[in-house]
Amino acid sequence: MLNVETRQAVHPEHAKALDTEGLRRHFLAENMFKSGEIHLIYTHYDRFVMGGAVPAGGSLTLDKVEETKTPSFLDRREMGVVNIGELGTVSAGNKTYTLSRGDVLYLGAGSGPVTFAGNGRFYITSCPAHRSLPARLVTLADSKEVKLGAVETSNKRTINQFIHPLVMESCQLVLGYTTLEDGSVWNTMPAHVHDRRMEAYLYFGMDETSRVLHLMGEPQETRHLFIANEEGAISPPWSVHSGAGIGTYTFIWAMAGDNVDYTDMEFVQPAALR
Repeated sequence: MLNVETRQAVHPEHAKALDTEGLRRHFLAENMFKSGEIHLIYTHYDRFVMGGAVPAGGSLTLDKVEETKTPSFLDRREMGVVNIGELGTVSAGNKTYTLSRGDVLYLGAGSGPVTFAGNGRFYITSCPAHRSLPARLVTLADSKEVKLGAVETSNKRTINQFIHPLVMESCQLVLGYTTLEDGSVWNTMPAHVHDRRMEAYLYFGMDETSRVLHLMGEPQETRHLFIANEEGAISPPWSVHSGAGIGTYTFIWAMAGDNVDYTDMEFVQPAALR
């Protein structure tokens, strides 16, 4: 079963006037992981798509998606898949890849139908691609690990870069995830914006009752979302994206836009936030 919802782009002046319900309707990504379903959110931020596939021991195939107006979803797109569940497989281009929890699969444009199977919970990210690049399975051991932050600032964390220029080549998709160490709560602080790229977050590995306070909005007009396990945030280029969580959590970050330069960002120090 395939479900697709569309999110229109929101101007920052419009975002200032939104109430809590309006902010959540436009920027919160929820209900993506339903047993036996593929659920996609098609955004008008760089035509980025995020979603989930939960085959629940069976199989689900992603092929034609009406919103792209192409015979098959990946005809003019690339895709990054992260398994946040148990062992599962992803098949595309006459090959089958086995993904353990935390593994990432990249599929280039023209890969054809994609079949998800097993007990994985597959997080899907996708953006337009102007050329086709080889598929690659990137395990946690293959990723580029970066240690940042400190206990004193409550943001000691490990960043694992997967679909990233230091690891592999993609067209415009960049993806990895960040894990907070025990006792640290802040991710991505100081906050930043990057006008040339949008970004999406997925928070996972959280207790049912835990939440992340996700900051968004313009640096001098911040807003917030309270986000639960396996929910995400859509971050426009004009918005900061940062947060603090209750207990242990990991977040997957994925970006699309003009370039794949991970360092192309403008930091906003805490004293400048409003």
